[in-house]
Amino acid sequence: MIGRVFNGRYRITERIGIGGMAEVYKAQDQVLGRTVAVKVMLPQYAADPEFTARFKQEAASAANLQSPYIVNVYDWGQDDGTYFIVMEFVRGTDLKSAIQQRGAINQRKVAEIGSQVCQALSVAHGLDIIHRDIKPQNIMVQPDGNVKVMDFGIARAKNSTMDKTASVLGTAHYISPEQAQGKDLTAASDIYSLGVVMYEAATGKLPFDGPDAVSVAMKQVQETPLPPHEVKPDIDPTLEAIILKAMAKNPAERFATAQDMRQILNDFLAGRPVNLGGFTGAQTAVIGGMSGAPTQMIGGAGMAVAGTGATTVMPAAGAKGASYGGAASTSYRADSGGNGPSKKTIGIIVAVVAVIAVAAIAAFAIFGGGSGSGSPVPDVKGKSLEQATQMLDEAGFKVGNVSSRSDDSVEEGSVISQDPAAGTKREEGSRINLVVSSGSSAVSVPDLSNMTADQARSALEKVGLKATAGTAEYSDSVEKDHVARQEPSAGSSVPKNSVVTYYLSLGKEGAEVPNVVGSSEGSATTTLSNAGFNVTSEQAYSDSVPQGQVISQTPNGGELAKDGATVHLVVSAGPDPATQEPEQVPIPNLVGWRVSDAVYQLESLGFQVYVANNMPDSAFVTSTTPEGSADEGATVTIYAQNQSSGEDDSGGE
Repeated sequence: MIGRVFNGRYRITERIGIGGMAEVYKAQDQVLGRTVAVKVMLPQYAADPEFTARFKQEAASAANLQSPYIVNVYDWGQDDGTYFIVMEFVRGTDLKSAIQQRGAINQRKVAEIGSQVCQALSVAHGLDIIHRDIKPQNIMVQPDGNVKVMDFGIARAKNSTMDKTASVLGTAHYISPEQAQGKDLTAASDIYSLGVVMYEAATGKLPFDGPDAVSVAMKQVQETPLPPHEVKPDIDPTLEAIILKAMAKNPAERFATAQDMRQILNDFLAGRPVNLGGFTGAQTAVIGGMSGAPTQMIGGAGMAVAGTGATTVMPAAGAKGASYGGAASTSYRADSGGNGPSKKTIGIIVAVVAVIAVAAIAAFAIFGGGSGSGSPVPDVKGKSLEQATQMLDEAGFKVGNVSSRSDDSVEEGSVISQDPAAGTKREEGSRINLVVSSGSSAVSVPDLSNMTADQARSALEKVGLKATAGTAEYSDSVEKDHVARQEPSAGSSVPKNSVVTYYLSLGKEGAEVPNVVGSSEGSATTTLSNAGFNVTSEQAYSDSVPQGQVISQTPNGGELAKDGATVHLVVSAGPDPATQEPEQVPIPNLVGWRVSDAVYQLESLGFQVYVANNMPDSAFVTSTTPEGSADEGATVTIYAQNQSSGEDDSGGE
């Protein structure tokens, strides 16, 4: 494959990776002079008409995705039976390699990566495109720390005209339960896969593993993941809850959209309160096949599995006749012998439930249910302390302990909450404890642009915010070691003690362009090519630069340019002939010469010759016009006479 040129344009230079369905090569775009990545479908898939039809349709969809966190698709097509996609060449490493090399990565970095992938998915989902294969191998981490999601080429558009099949396309460790069962996929399926990726990145371990793709996919459907804190005890509880919500078995319990998940992750990164809508991360246990438990195992007799880390095609979990190891499908019921819980177990469960119910009823009675004695406590939330005191007095109650706390949504001096709650019945004279708002604790985030790290930290500390440094990144406009950007942005309103992340500039990205002005064109081309640049040239006349030497270059020597950028040379073609003064050539004294000899002499010096009055060659020259010298190529007139007649060319005697 190395050296092959696709469509007369993309020359393959080296192989940079292989996946379950394709190989990826580094290549040179010979038209635009840039480095690209070319993904070539493996022959076993390229030979499948259904797959190639889907490939062509979906590659076209992927080319429409525009996001700073999505690998750009430039081109796609077929060359001599080989299908390929031309993509942006991204420098860096995939997230899977980073996890394998370092284990669990920084929790804030996990959240940042999750947020950026969510942004990429939001763009795709907005165009009704489901990725279907979100995994760390498809997330490239660039040198500046930002990520690029790739492999949208196998994504399936929700409005795709391709017929649905019973096959599941994806990677077993990361597919959603509904994907493993062959059900229709939604944006929530990608969110589940991202949850698995974040689980692995935060803990260094996969939530589900097994000897082959089938057993792993079974676990995706049937098992609850071990909570991340049991794998890595120091994991932040909020981040753990976000991950587990994304990995909920029921799609309806996950984040509604990738944008919602991104907002929650950004709140976590900024130190803002995170609202997961009551989700605690707990998973509901399935008893005796109830609550929609799957009634079929996953797999297929004699199925060959290439490897659990590769994107593979598997029979759907819910496909008709599917089984594991060739066994018939099995239903799980409470009375199905060894496969379900025993009668003794069920009896214990019923007893526990009964005890809990009795305790709940007793507690309800003891702590003041609606049927208890006394009068209902009035609702004083939102009232001023003075108003609340008056309302409670009129209802026969007294104000108990009054405490305060900041609240962004309740006006200063107004009641945030009360204990007991409004409507609870209490005896006359009971004390009602109140919590009063001390006002908003929010502060405005200062603008850190162009500050040094010390200046940024100082500015944040002054307003009660915490500072943390993000991964430094290149910037064309901000000088090195100064703040290039920040999160949250300047002017944002955030609670006190929130964390603000600043990103220092690495300066401009690229290498220094060699100065080749004054070099020969050949030498300049070699120097620039060895430095990693492409070269174009044109010629121009110059009176001061010798022919063949470089007059000027763009970009100039010493400037920074990205690897593979084009440097344009202007090469001297020597002086412009149209602007040069003709050379003066001396005219010899030819008086007394025969005309024939004089003509020969003048022509040998480069002159044009005119003999006045057509005097014969034997005549003798009497004078020439001009005399002394003339421009090279000028006309010299010869005047002559015949010696025998004494006549000159003018007819004089």
